[in-house]
Amino acid sequence: ERTLQYYRVTVEHLLSQMGNSVRKVTTEEIRTYLADYQKNSNCSNVTIDNIRRNISSFFSWLEEEDYILKSPMKRIHKIKTKTVVKNTISDESIEKLRDYCTEIRDLAIIDLLYSTGIRVGELVNLNIDDIDLEGRECIVYGKGDKERIIPIGDVATHWLQRYLADGRPFLGRQQDEQVIFLNDHGHQLTRQGVWKLIKQWVIAAGITKDVSPHTLRHSFATHILENGADLRIVQELLGHADISTTQIYTHISN
Repeated sequence: ERTLQYYRVTVEHLLSQMGNSVRKVTTEEIRTYLADYQKNSNCSNVTIDNIRRNISSFFSWLEEEDYILKSPMKRIHKIKTKTVVKNTISDESIEKLRDYCTEIRDLAIIDLLYSTGIRVGELVNLNIDDIDLEGRECIVYGKGDKERIIPIGDVATHWLQRYLADGRPFLGRQQDEQVIFLNDHGHQLTRQGVWKLIKQWVIAAGITKDVSPHTLRHSFATHILENGADLRIVQELLGHADISTTQIYTHISN
């Protein structure tokens, strides 16, 4: 839903600035629009390239559906962006985070993110049926609802077993709702909720480096590459459609 909304807002803003109908929008008009957008909003090349990609998808769809003869985006290429070295976290910092977690749920969250490399959105959508503690693996549904099976580390398995055995707060919830990670009110934990929890643990542990759920994902990828994992396997575990995305992590691992 968030992705669809982002596409809708992007396309609607473009069309609101165009004097012509969608069938008559030209390549130069879109180039001017992107240049003006970046200048007026002072946004980065990454942001403007995301907007370009959304608009390109829209016009490609129009072309495929025969609403237009040819997409005006064909001659507008990817905007070059800086390759940012991804942040990672050390084993010592992970231990510090564990020391400052007050609930079994929190320990399960840290070690599941750290030992699987799943996205925070995939974590909060995990159901009980998605976890096989005996086989030490979980099923996650990534971008585009693509399903993949991920092995779970020993420590994460231990805390998940404890968390599920000790029961979860079901205040105000239907018993047939099987989401694993709940907040203190018994409702499904959100992506923002996990970000806030990790921020609290980082501050309490006195860790100065910026740490987020994505930092744990980067750290997972980097550490298994350093221990000899094949890049294609890492791509599969992370759920990347394009291996060039996975290759970003090799800059650290080298």
